[in-house]
Amino acid sequence: MMKTIIYEDPEQCRQIWEKLWPARGLFDLWQVRSCFQDAFSRPLHFHVVEKNQRPVGLLALCWDGEKQQYVQFPGETWQGKTWLEQNRIIAETPKVIENLLDSVPGPLHLRYLCWNAVLGLSNRLMPDEIGYFFHPGLYGFSFENYLLSFSGKSRKKLNAELKKLHARKVTFRFNQSKDLAHLVKLNRESFGEASYFSDPRFYHSFENLAMFLTRMGMMRITTVLIDGSIAAVDMGAVYKNAYTLLAGGTNPDFPGVAKLINLHHMDWSCCQGIDSVDFLCGDFNWKERFHLTPRPLYELNHHPSFNYMDLTFETKEQKICA
Repeated sequence: MMKTIIYEDPEQCRQIWEKLWPARGLFDLWQVRSCFQDAFSRPLHFHVVEKNQRPVGLLALCWDGEKQQYVQFPGETWQGKTWLEQNRIIAETPKVIENLLDSVPGPLHLRYLCWNAVLGLSNRLMPDEIGYFFHPGLYGFSFENYLLSFSGKSRKKLNAELKKLHARKVTFRFNQSKDLAHLVKLNRESFGEASYFSDPRFYHSFENLAMFLTRMGMMRITTVLIDGSIAAVDMGAVYKNAYTLLAGGTNPDFPGVAKLINLHHMDWSCCQGIDSVDFLCGDFNWKERFHLTPRPLYELNHHPSFNYMDLTFETKEQKICA
């Protein structure tokens, strides 16, 4: 006999997350996600399936009142979609997944789900965006070997672009917290209202995230200066020998600087023996050309066959569904 318990108390949800959600990457950390939860304040709905009093499944949700649907915790949204990647449904069997989905009392929309064998049995999954990774080990942790993977024509074109930049005075500086303000400014100037920093909640989320990463020694801020002017700033984090690029901004007065800073990340990762570099979703017309490894993510839409809102649950703090 399986039962589903729905938790809404934040402290209970934290304990459940840290017990059941595997901390494989940066986005798996409760502290990282709570940076966004603190800013967006979505009501929590953590669904836990138990079998013989043992947890066998978790669906970590919150309620998005703007879209009137349940989404992956913490419900951070940018232009109508969540931002954090590598989301999961924790389940031992397809039956557990069905129990979890059946317990959701309204429309459910999950983005950026990782593939796993159990989840793959669900016919509800649809292809979502593609994440892109650089794996230094594929090139023997040699940046030179990586560059040799390009065709001679491509290398020649790339070298010509970079040569134009290096004809000027190019310097790098690192971990200057003041440069995050320049990152936000450059990003807003490039994308306008489409910049996630145009949403005050997202802006405050990144402020919280930057403070946490700095406090934990995980932050890496990379700034490119050309002739003394800030040309590009990237914010990244290193966790479990994986490097995640989180946000960035470039100055349009310096064409090609985005390639320069991205190649720097790859070069640095080779030198440091980093296992993987996550450039996140979004193609932007360069990731495949730079031989990054694609990793498809998946989307799930679910609409309940009847309204669980009409049910009366057993307790105030825990709602129990048969």
